[in-house]
Amino acid sequence: MLAEWGMPADTDVSDTVRLIVSELATNAVQHTLGQSPTFTVDVVLDRDERLHVGVTDSHPRLPKRLPAAVQQDNGRGLVIIRCLTAECGGRLRVRPTREGGKTVSVELPWGLPVTEAATGPVTAVGRQEV
Repeated sequence: MLAEWGMPADTDVSDTVRLIVSELATNAVQHTLGQSPTFTVDVVLDRDERLHVGVTDSHPRLPKRLPAAVQQDNGRGLVIIRCLTAECGGRLRVRPTREGGKTVSVELPWGLPVTEAATGPVTAVGRQEV
């Protein structure tokens, strides 16, 4: 989807976006304790040339903020996401959903020319339920 919107697949930025999506999805699987059988990945490139990537699950527990120097085998996913997002000049958000779950999302500056495939009267959106 990123390539369709003009981001070459072999750039550091595309690698960063893939890692963020991977960490968000992994967190949705590992930290819902099997109480959220599905999650949704939304990828949106808005008219202000900001890339939004969010993972929504139905588990009500919000992630805990851990210090950057965590020395345990798990729990570092959100730290990694926060650092990668900050390096790109973006921001991380955690919002409860109306249905009782949560969305963990990042907003990143696009910084590339947007291809015609992503422009037009409707925001470009990609959605995958897993």
